[in-house]
Amino acid sequence: MKKRVFVVGATGYIGKFVVRELVGRGYDVVCFVRERSGIGSTTTADEVRNQLKGSEVRFGDVSSMDSLMKNGIRGEHFDVAVSCLTSRNGGVKDSWKIDYQATRNALHAGKAAGAKHFVLLSAICVQKPLLEFQRAKLKFEDELKASGLIWSIVRPTAFFKSIAGQVESVKNGKPYVMFGDGKLTACKPISESDLASYIVNCLEDPAMQNKILPIGGPGKPVTPVEQGEMLFELLGRPPKFKKMPIQMFDVIIPVVSLFAKIFPKLEDKAEFARIGKYYCSESMLVLNPQTGIYDADMTPSYGNDTLRDFYKRVLKEGLSGQELGEHSMF
Repeated sequence: MKKRVFVVGATGYIGKFVVRELVGRGYDVVCFVRERSGIGSTTTADEVRNQLKGSEVRFGDVSSMDSLMKNGIRGEHFDVAVSCLTSRNGGVKDSWKIDYQATRNALHAGKAAGAKHFVLLSAICVQKPLLEFQRAKLKFEDELKASGLIWSIVRPTAFFKSIAGQVESVKNGKPYVMFGDGKLTACKPISESDLASYIVNCLEDPAMQNKILPIGGPGKPVTPVEQGEMLFELLGRPPKFKKMPIQMFDVIIPVVSLFAKIFPKLEDKAEFARIGKYYCSESMLVLNPQTGIYDADMTPSYGNDTLRDFYKRVLKEGLSGQELGEHSMF
């Protein structure tokens, strides 16, 4: 008998690929999603059903335990629950509403439905939690580990999407923008399909259960300057860079934070500035707990899709499906 899998966050960037992978491997998949999803909530119910073809799509609000149980679980049995939920923009309230509370709701709904295993898509950056969404994710991770269920916590490095923000501008003749010398950070980006395959492996491989699983894509880590050089090489043009001082955040953050105390509506603006500094100064690699240094050798690799192949494809075909959402920097 096919295992039944309950998925939340199915309409997200990675969630769609996880559902396709589950369906492709023969699981009986039920997705619980918002009536209108996608960037700006513009995706209709019919479009969602088409995106998640092969699964049963149920609509409701994952932030409401009542809706989750009545419209999602419906008193049925599920073997596994998978969460690909993530806050839309990393804002303070949205982080606690989605990364913590909604994901927690999914855990309790899964337990109530008899699920024995909960698979969580997290993020590698929670290793050094300086931002609200990281704190929210870690609080949930702790509760998941104490839940009594089998758990798998997948912490990917950067997605291809997250470093695709300058492809169009560079293609159109603009310089590649980087902070400092472009070597302040590095990442091992992983494609959505490779990550989805890795996540679904958690259901089948006992060695991936009751584990925190950092994961990157194939090949060596790449720095921003290397990403830019790769783009220009594929375009057949000499590199053209615009260097920004990372110290600019040390001016912006205190000023916006001060105004946020007077005008609470600016709270998220201050958080977005902190997010910007974080991603421009912290590598998306495993943080060696002994040395406190990001370690490429400790960061596992998985899959076959390379950043170079991704860049080749989007330079030719465009970035459809790779939209950066509400908190993109460039």
